[in-house]
Amino acid sequence: MLSGSRGAPCLLVRALWPPVSHRRLPAGPGQMRAVSSIGDGEHLRICSQGYTCCTSEMEENLANRSRAELETALLDSGRALQATLAAQLRGFDGHFQHLLNDSERALQDTFPSAFGELYTQSARAFRDLYTELRLYYRGADLQLEDTLAEFWARLLERLFRQPHPQRLLPDDYLDCLGKQAEALRPFGDAPRELRLRATRAFVAARTFVQGLGVAGDVVRKVAQVPLGPECSRAVMKLVYCAHCLGVPSARPCPDYCRNVFKGCLANQADLDAEWRNLLDSMVLITDKFWGPSGAESVIGNVHVWLAEAISALQDNRDTLTTKVIQSCGNPQVNPPGPGPEEKRHRGKLVLQEKPPTGTLERLVSEAKAQLRDAQDFWISLPGTLCSEKMAMSAASDDRCWNGMAKGRYLPEVMGDGLANQINNPEVEVDITKPDMTIRQQIMQLKIMTNRLRSAYNGEDSDFQDASDDGSGSGSGDGCPEDICGRRINRKSSSSSSRTPLTHALPGLSEREGQKTSAAAHCPQACTALLLLSLVLSAARPRWR
Repeated sequence: MLSGSRGAPCLLVRALWPPVSHRRLPAGPGQMRAVSSIGDGEHLRICSQGYTCCTSEMEENLANRSRAELETALLDSGRALQATLAAQLRGFDGHFQHLLNDSERALQDTFPSAFGELYTQSARAFRDLYTELRLYYRGADLQLEDTLAEFWARLLERLFRQPHPQRLLPDDYLDCLGKQAEALRPFGDAPRELRLRATRAFVAARTFVQGLGVAGDVVRKVAQVPLGPECSRAVMKLVYCAHCLGVPSARPCPDYCRNVFKGCLANQADLDAEWRNLLDSMVLITDKFWGPSGAESVIGNVHVWLAEAISALQDNRDTLTTKVIQSCGNPQVNPPGPGPEEKRHRGKLVLQEKPPTGTLERLVSEAKAQLRDAQDFWISLPGTLCSEKMAMSAASDDRCWNGMAKGRYLPEVMGDGLANQINNPEVEVDITKPDMTIRQQIMQLKIMTNRLRSAYNGEDSDFQDASDDGSGSGSGDGCPEDICGRRINRKSSSSSSRTPLTHALPGLSEREGQKTSAAAHCPQACTALLLLSLVLSAARPRWR
């Protein structure tokens, strides 16, 4: 109970009110009476209805202020983690693209002088291959094995035509050529080796970077989830009711503060299990970056396998031509007759794989440490906010603010998550109504973890997942353009079978030399695919 002699602490409330609306009290004697006089508190709806320094309008404004401060604190906590994940994404993405760019430059620098016309007349096929590898890495839903098989078929056709351009090669002859190539292996072992290694290396690299993007997106969206009215009331009581009661020096009791935020952030804490699964999966898949089939070795040395393939063809071309003619017949020749044959380059190009620079090793080491530090982010938020943002008391004793007065806080601390808040003494939480935006983020984490598990086993999950901006999120009617709405247009005959991008990385657009188009919104289809993917992921065996 406050006495009339304790009116002086009420003057401190004047500095706090009105913090949100920025309205001013009317000038004159009444102004001081409004903030310095003590009332009986019957008008208060949040703070205890004893003697108080606050008017009902002041209480409302302080409640708005407390809610705004908490939302700002949540955004600040999320931004720090988002910045860490974004920096990791930029580092890994830049390194993987640098490896692929270096490989293409090495090819362009060495192949023309080593292979002459054998290379220059097929240069476009090599450029197209690197373009498709970039598209695949950046999220295009291409089948990498099909892409490589198509490249070898195009290259064989071009190189078979090249020494005798006057030959007519109709489609049926090219089909026969392709069937013979399976047995004759004109490029040696290089196509098989590249296929086996590239499929594992590229899927590991791109899925890891996608995981960083999804993790950052989840943090961003969850940080924007608005606080409910019961939480706002509880935070007001925690932070500002001590001011209204004239004891502004009393800081919140630690257990009291934790109970408030465990209730306010109960839905966020339910992210914990799937968040940990995702980060564990990302740490584990970095093991696939090393060794002969790792991302470091393969992505930066694609040109080495291409050089081996061309050299093998040089050695086998005469035999190949003879056997193809024996099996498929001698192709017709244009009426003008044969032209001059190419001067053969008999030199053999032998390239050495580039050794690792140490950049990827450093990136992985830093990422592992930061991802492990972030594992308990969601369940540690209540304690973090209490210790860093709420000026919490050092101990639970009779000098801290317990929500009613200056004294000891007796209730026990609740557990983490929505189900554990049924008896929360500070925040009324309806455990039967989980936040749907956060439930969608949990689903996103499950889907991304499933993709990482598949990538760890060298598989590329080809199911399509929707964004949480779809139905149920409240922020859109369907899947966003960069998840469901882009399609890759290719000039080859297989372009019509391409499916939308999944988890496309930023920048996949005209910069890659490809046209994209927006597909129709797909809320029902995306939701159905999400549910289907969860059923499939539940049926998968554990990978560890």
